[in-house]
Amino acid sequence: MLNRRAFLKTGLTTGAAIPLTSTLNALAPASLLAGEVGAAIPGRSAVKLATLPARLPAIDLATEPWQQRIRRVAQSNMTEHDPAVMNVEEWADYWHSAQADIVFVSVTGILAFYPSKVKFHRHGKFLNGRDFFGECVAAAKKRGMRVVARMSPDLNWGDALEAHPEWFMRNRDGSPQTDADEPLLFKTCMFSSYMDDYVPAIMREVSALYDVDCFYTNGWPQIGALPDCHCAICSKLPAPSTVAYWHAYDDRVFELWQKYDAIAKEKKPDSFFFANLGGNVRGGPNLNRLGKIAAWFQADNQGRTNGDPAIWGCSLQGRVCNAIMDGKFATNVTAAYSTGGVVWRNASKSPEEARMWMCETSASGMVPYYHFVGSEAGLGEDRRWQKTGADYFRWTARHDAHLRTRRSIANIGVVFGQSTQLLYPGPGPAAARTRDTMHETTQGLYDALLQGRFAFDFVHEDRLDPERLGKYRALLLPNIAMLSDRQCRQIRDYVQSGGSIMASFETGLYDENLKQRSEFGLADLLGISKAGNVIGTVGNAYYARIERQHPILDGFANTNWIPGAQNRIPLKPVQSPVLTVVPGFVRYPPELAYPPVSHTDEPAVVLRESGPSRMAYFPGDIERTYWITGHGDLLRLLGNTIRWITHDEIIVDVQGEGLVEMFAWETAPGYAIHLLNYTNPNAHHGWMQSTYPLGPQTVRMKLPAGVKVKSVELLQAGHSVPFGLESELHFTIPRVEDYEVAAISVA
Repeated sequence: MLNRRAFLKTGLTTGAAIPLTSTLNALAPASLLAGEVGAAIPGRSAVKLATLPARLPAIDLATEPWQQRIRRVAQSNMTEHDPAVMNVEEWADYWHSAQADIVFVSVTGILAFYPSKVKFHRHGKFLNGRDFFGECVAAAKKRGMRVVARMSPDLNWGDALEAHPEWFMRNRDGSPQTDADEPLLFKTCMFSSYMDDYVPAIMREVSALYDVDCFYTNGWPQIGALPDCHCAICSKLPAPSTVAYWHAYDDRVFELWQKYDAIAKEKKPDSFFFANLGGNVRGGPNLNRLGKIAAWFQADNQGRTNGDPAIWGCSLQGRVCNAIMDGKFATNVTAAYSTGGVVWRNASKSPEEARMWMCETSASGMVPYYHFVGSEAGLGEDRRWQKTGADYFRWTARHDAHLRTRRSIANIGVVFGQSTQLLYPGPGPAAARTRDTMHETTQGLYDALLQGRFAFDFVHEDRLDPERLGKYRALLLPNIAMLSDRQCRQIRDYVQSGGSIMASFETGLYDENLKQRSEFGLADLLGISKAGNVIGTVGNAYYARIERQHPILDGFANTNWIPGAQNRIPLKPVQSPVLTVVPGFVRYPPELAYPPVSHTDEPAVVLRESGPSRMAYFPGDIERTYWITGHGDLLRLLGNTIRWITHDEIIVDVQGEGLVEMFAWETAPGYAIHLLNYTNPNAHHGWMQSTYPLGPQTVRMKLPAGVKVKSVELLQAGHSVPFGLESELHFTIPRVEDYEVAAISVA
């Protein structure tokens, strides 16, 4: 992949397909292109195509819950000032013209957008008795759009605090916690009666007065991290950020979720409640448990942030939703406004960036959702966002059948340990630990999988049953530190049934209660034994010495060693190791930068085979180290190892140049191959400002017996392409702008 500086040096312009091979040749030394340094994953000349599974039986869409038929979600996030200036008909006309199926309309809980009689539901100062919410509901319904009643229970004002001090979150010193932006607003505690009394009162009032289709709470539950409250109630709970607290938090979330859902159904049995979610693999509530009761997964990943600078953040969220929702409704909020480290909440972001976020939503199996903050006619002073959203929505409306997914086509499962993501403190001394460890680990593996164009799914740690794992040739366990005995048994059963695994670092070293084991939970399966505690890097990180040739070392030449990871767990020796550890040594001064001990019997990787099963274990945090360094040797080693454990078997082969994320889906008409083009100087930073189109991408698939292809249509390009169908389906996508979907219709 080209970095930002390389793009700028080439002087490339947009609008034409980029000859990336010649560009790379101009930028890179001959030794890099010859493979002496592992700067790119090798080609896939020896891959074997696996046959796709038999197609699912047809379903009658008319019998599904109404939300399953929603294809476009819209929201103008209303402000206190909107009742004074907003033209409701113009607002409704815009979203209707964009072919939105459902709109969010603000009830709120901080400021009432209707003449509420619930105490402490403060009327906005521009409401002046107007039933603004009711007018918006009527305008949407007149145009055939459904309505979500949007509430916000996370904050309230000083008068509520004075009357009900028990409703609010407290700091350790007992003071109330205030909102970061508006200190006149105070944070409410989810364990208090505020959630049991105040929120239901608003729901019942709205339900009695208006024809809404469902209810939603913004700002609750907390996502990405657990609450830290020291009120009288929470002081009696387990300490924040502990396993016991997560369980208490989880129980309370589901208690309230089910209570609110029952209230939503009091008037309309097909109504429901759903809440603010997201957080990717970290989440907040237990995602396995949530997937069993949620009718709608509302992912609040509105755009890139300083903490998540990579462009694929929305796709990653989609993979999480696919892992836990079992085909039920999921959407991700795409913010048209300027997200990031510095926020302009009422100014548009670049169309290329907003569009890519929506493309990722569709590609990853979610339903697109577009969002802006209102004011001045409800459409904003900055109206540049409108065309981007309307154009994308209208395009999807022409292709709903192909964009609605039924089943992911992938032969690799990536286990995401939500408990590890939320609770594992990271390696090393307490003062140096950071929960960023797992974020970096996830991003490193994700990047490596994209670079290798692997078809993969996420698999929740609580969903390791044989019925779910049976579709995968291999499971990847990127430092899944917390595994219960039951989960370890499930992984052993998977391997005994013929599956393969790749694990790293502290995988299985802790149980589900974050209690450290004396030995790895999967030690017997992986053939490893712990020889000490975590060793970090001081000066030079350790190296991995090449002891013998092996497929995981394909492409490495003219070197006796390759870089290791930043941290590792020392292992006892194994027979015939492929790589051994050269311990870290002085980085500076250069006179001392040589290894005092240049050869050891400590393994830097452990490889095993048992029948068709292959197992690979890296004692270092290799995925994380790749992410924070970008070192090509680590990328090559990861890609080679994934190919080795899968026996070079893939289920969809997409060959071509560029950094591309690929999704493959079974659909009602046939299949859909989605290609997201991330080949861009802003793929890892900032916003996309332009598109750098790619040239030909060849696709190969081995269809189930008896399936006949009628056509292959490119939905963005707007035309069909020729295809071959001998032992396999193969066709070429001539050009990929930012996004292309190859829609395969079958008989």
